[in-house]
Amino acid sequence: MYNPFFKRITDFVLSLIGFLMLSPVIIIIIMVLLFVNKGKPFFFQQRPGKNGKPFNIIKFKTMTDIDSKDDQKVHNLSRVTKSGAFIRKYSLDEVLQLVNVLKGDMSLVGPRPLLMEYLPLYNDIQSKRHNIRPGITGWAQVKGRNSISWSKKFEYDVWYVDNVSFLLDFEILLLTVKKVFIKEGVNSDENITMEVWKGNV
Repeated sequence: MYNPFFKRITDFVLSLIGFLMLSPVIIIIIMVLLFVNKGKPFFFQQRPGKNGKPFNIIKFKTMTDIDSKDDQKVHNLSRVTKSGAFIRKYSLDEVLQLVNVLKGDMSLVGPRPLLMEYLPLYNDIQSKRHNIRPGITGWAQVKGRNSISWSKKFEYDVWYVDNVSFLLDFEILLLTVKKVFIKEGVNSDENITMEVWKGNV
């Protein structure tokens, strides 16, 4: 009964409250990034949602632009701006995804939406992570975020899909708040982005 009907209601109510409470912070960040990023405070990217259906995820823009053909620099840490590094450090770049939750693209808790190009690389078990809406945070995030391997991350994602419940979501949200404040499991400046997944090799 909790999933999906009650889960969706809970998502909408909590994300609306969260967005309203964080609106002063959101406005300040937008003003800063309008200056730093020359009028472009937002980052939009297509990600797979429930059942792999694409949607545009919304984040604060924390990296400089790059030629899309230059694959070698896509994950170059030098592209992260100083303000972007601060925003990432406290996970503030994820705040705008509350809009995605309000729209129904995402849930507060669920497997993180990864890149569209990863879709053909999942095996049958890993693909189960798309059986529900992706989340702003999830079981893999509170278990280590970017400090754990891809295989372990997918294992946690699938476990969550098989065990989703109101109490589990509540636990994950509490652990997420704790980890944001103590910055546990968040990559250091030297390892601020997760390496590209190349499939099950």
